[in-house]
Amino acid sequence: MHVDSEGWSGEGAFTQVVVDRLRAVEEIAGLKVEDAPATRSEADYNFLANEIFVTFATRVEHESTKVLGIIPGRKRVTAKAMTFEALAKLLEDSAGIGPADYTDEAMIQYLRTERIIPPYQTKGYKLVELVRIYEAK
Repeated sequence: MHVDSEGWSGEGAFTQVVVDRLRAVEEIAGLKVEDAPATRSEADYNFLANEIFVTFATRVEHESTKVLGIIPGRKRVTAKAMTFEALAKLLEDSAGIGPADYTDEAMIQYLRTERIIPPYQTKGYKLVELVRIYEAK
């Protein structure tokens, strides 16, 4: 599997959990992880937005056809090893990930929040992490 994480700063613990799970899936040929432009930081909260693009592996199948409607033959067809819906179900059943907050035919979206209180500070901040998964075309 090829993983391209050049455009990702490495921030986001939940993003790392998702990437680690996707790396273990044999039907995925490649991943691209990058920071989304919506990422921002204020005094009382940090908003992290990361995007993951998934490329599925392909397999060759043979399909029966008829040439000129009468001569039987076979043609080679490439098919994806996994569908996007199957990927959503796999992530939903994974420990530490669970069901997505939003899913449609083109995107899986997770939104996680946690309160961070650094040592020796009286006031912490809220960390909001948005992870979107798309199928790379």
